[in-house]
Amino acid sequence: MTKVTRDDVARMAGTSTAVVSYVVNNGPRPVAPATRERVVAAIAALGYRPDRVAQAMASRRTDLLGLIVPDARQPFFGEVAHALEQAAAARGKMVLVGNSDYRDEREVHYLRAFLGMRVSGLVLVSQGPSEQAAAELAAWDAPVVLLHESPESFREFAVVTDDVGGARLATRHLLEHGHAYVACLGGIEPTPTIGDPVTDHVEGWRQAMREAGRSTEGRLFACPYNRYDAYRVGLQLLSGPARPPAVFCSTDDQAIGLLRAARELRIDVPGELAVVGFDDLKEASLTDPPLTTVASDRTAMAEAAVDLLLNGSSPLDGSRRDRLRQFPSRLVVRRSCGCV
Repeated sequence: MTKVTRDDVARMAGTSTAVVSYVVNNGPRPVAPATRERVVAAIAALGYRPDRVAQAMASRRTDLLGLIVPDARQPFFGEVAHALEQAAAARGKMVLVGNSDYRDEREVHYLRAFLGMRVSGLVLVSQGPSEQAAAELAAWDAPVVLLHESPESFREFAVVTDDVGGARLATRHLLEHGHAYVACLGGIEPTPTIGDPVTDHVEGWRQAMREAGRSTEGRLFACPYNRYDAYRVGLQLLSGPARPPAVFCSTDDQAIGLLRAARELRIDVPGELAVVGFDDLKEASLTDPPLTTVASDRTAMAEAAVDLLLNGSSPLDGSRRDRLRQFPSRLVVRRSCGCV
């Protein structure tokens, strides 16, 4: 069977191959509605399928965006990936997803793989990035957006939520319930001091505790980010002699694990233990009791990231403020904190 080409479509539609290209690629130049209808009808009649590989070779870019996350099995990153995919689809792009498993070498592996695939841009959720990853990104000729705040030396766009402010808001809310202090489930070691959301959550907790005149000494507990390991940490923390009256968890997954441990130990939440999380996963409203948490607008953040990838100027052209898009955090009050 003879392959249908763009020339065939142009002949049937009575137009040029350039116009066919504009219709297929939705630009870069506008096409009159009547002409577009003729081209679309010709494509349907002939069964024309654009050669995406040839297009990528000609433009040195594909219609793909890359996304690297630590672990897509975690609901937060799954929701991030879905929001980004929806935003990309609205712009005619598809998303490739790679999991770094919190390992620098895996992150570098996907950076090199996506670079080889000539993606149009990259969204990176990283704990660093490492020096090697930063060196790989420096060699990119495609835009990069970080879904976390980057160090001052890292010259890329960043789309973030107000992690410090959100954690302060959550901790202050617990303290306003009259608790003597609030413990914190932080991250795992080593956690970067700059550019990591959980590090900012811990900093927000520290600030709120200091503002209230409460000590943080011995009240920060290292905890993996997933609910299963957080459950084990919760069993140890809550069965010990110095059980905290309230806990701010750096992620909702940690909070869900802690709630499971409290239920197993027959500790009443919120009567004997108040709990607040961060992320506002969809499951947060279904826990028992429903989880008070900090929310951000992931849909708007995903749309901003895609917009920066496809429309943004070079990050080198602007200041740090120009390179940063920050979205506010808000407290979603449910029953786990003690509110009716």
